Amino acid sequence: MPIRWGDMDAMGHVNNTVYFRYIESARIAWLEQLGALPDPAGASEGPVIVNAHCSFLKQLTYPGEIEVSTFAGAPGRSSIEVSHEIRLVGADGEAGALHAEGGAKMVWVDFKAEKSRPWPERLRALLPATGK
Repeated sequence: MPIRWGDMDAMGHVNNTVYFRYIESARIAWLEQLGALPDPAGASEGPVIVNAHCSFLKQLTYPGEIEVSTFAGAPGRSSIEVSHEIRLVGADGEAGALHAEGGAKMVWVDFKAEKSRPWPERLRALLPATGK
């Protein structure tokens, strides 16, 4: 994905909050591939984020392109850990050095009851039996 001019802050590098947007975009694309997009208005159950984290290893600046890789851990009863790596793409089109890494814990919930539920079997079958 492109680094946008508006992603930068007064310090001349990508603002720390924007890394979470990059991670969110990758996570949503992954959930879409699984057929598990969150839809609290139209579905009775779905995934929610209960925590998120990011470690900033090297600064990113405009202009540039990044690659965000997504890795799923083995699901628990109702939760799953998803991790991400953000790498700057070089002039050769290849992802280079790791610039940030982060992740989130997602819990499958019943939206109306506001309680966790087991991940549906159809989705569990698409997830790894063991971690990364």
